[in-house]
Amino acid sequence: MQKKRWRTLAAVRKVLTCAICSIALLALFSFSKVPNFSDPVKLPTLDDSSGILETKKQWKPPPSLNFVPCVEPSPNYTSPTESRGYLLVHTNGGLNQMRAGICDMVAVARILNATLVIPELDQRSFWKDSSNFSNVFDEDHFINALANDIKIIKKLPKELATGPRAVKLFRSWSGMNYYQDEIAMLWEEYEVIRASKSDSRLANNNLTLDIQRLRCRACYEALRFSPQIEAMGKLLVNRMRSFGSYIALHLRFEKDMLAFSGCTQDLSSAEADELRIIRENTRYWRDKEINPMEQRSRGFCPLTPKEVGIFLSALGYPSSTPIYIAAGKIYGGDSHMADLRSRYPILKSKETLASVEELEPFTNHASQMAALDYIVSVESGVFIPSYTGNMARAVEGHRRFLGHKKTISPDRKALVGLFDKLEQGTLEEGKNLSDRVIEIHRKRQGSPRKRKGPVAGLKGKEKLRSEEPFYENPLPDCLCRKEFPVQTTL
Repeated sequence: MQKKRWRTLAAVRKVLTCAICSIALLALFSFSKVPNFSDPVKLPTLDDSSGILETKKQWKPPPSLNFVPCVEPSPNYTSPTESRGYLLVHTNGGLNQMRAGICDMVAVARILNATLVIPELDQRSFWKDSSNFSNVFDEDHFINALANDIKIIKKLPKELATGPRAVKLFRSWSGMNYYQDEIAMLWEEYEVIRASKSDSRLANNNLTLDIQRLRCRACYEALRFSPQIEAMGKLLVNRMRSFGSYIALHLRFEKDMLAFSGCTQDLSSAEADELRIIRENTRYWRDKEINPMEQRSRGFCPLTPKEVGIFLSALGYPSSTPIYIAAGKIYGGDSHMADLRSRYPILKSKETLASVEELEPFTNHASQMAALDYIVSVESGVFIPSYTGNMARAVEGHRRFLGHKKTISPDRKALVGLFDKLEQGTLEEGKNLSDRVIEIHRKRQGSPRKRKGPVAGLKGKEKLRSEEPFYENPLPDCLCRKEFPVQTTL
């Protein structure tokens, strides 16, 4: 009787096991769509259409290595003593060239023990901008923020306004000895020294730490944009962020840039002729005869909008990526933007994010419009310049100072070779191109590194010119590694 009972239980157990297995198999094969794991490159995601997991790495900033701003003066740093005279400054160039020059002149005023008169902005350059200092920058904040460093006044005293002054073109990339010896001697005869230019008048390296940190305090703390520009800039940033994380693309495909560089890629013959005539008729542009093919092959041309689209696709940014175009008027307008727009339809600019009425106070003022682009670029998830100019260097340096935010610097010389192969049909867009582009730019994403010195073998001005500009990378002078306390366990 006992044996018969055990046989019955064993039979029931077998039946139940078979039933459970049958139900499991039926459930497994009843799905209408089975994930495909055969492609080792593209693994399935929770929401493959959004690509959230797949593209997250595209926005990840480089490791900061615990570098943080350190701009405090040394213990021996003193407040400004009695001034020896007044320093007048005529800035030159566009917004970011003037910004760097102003910050350098703050340091020069400290070296000379001079009272700095609020600098004059360049109103005679290519852009013909009538803006003065207070239209672009917060004048009172600038004066107050640097009160412990130098004395700054808004205007020269009346009794000196028409008096004699030494007008001097300061030597490019000069060290402290030049100013302390040669320029300081002018105080013996003059109460006023006028600097006729401000750009690149101070060395990038081999200055005292206090002077280097003063440059950073001037650039990143004191030289703030006017309240109106700051408010409009923040509004543009918020509107861009409503689309999600965005790329700020400094697209130097503007008439002045193309005319100056002599680059003609993707232009018609009529457009190339127009730019050549502009270059020939612009007196202060020295290079008149330029070989556009040679310029491009050497990486001296800005990427075209079409090339930028290929570049971003190869880096893995999906077509849904919001892009802010930080630029003036694109040469050729929609005709040259069509290819980029077909790849990335969420293309925005200050003109499309804001109404005509909102932009009206800044319109026709190139420096103020450039300041808006600067703010949106510094605050972007990723910054990509199509050319290494003054704004590209300034924004990259500011982003490094703020924690090494992701900045991708295109290797234009390497990219031209790849773009030409695409044109020739020897290379196609896809994984092969993407792998090569990603590898080329693996170490060009704004990670912490020491500022580059001069190119070996060069001498004189060419040696100094080859150095990485101070405001492009303020490390090591103004960025220090944060020390974390060692935790011990009891």
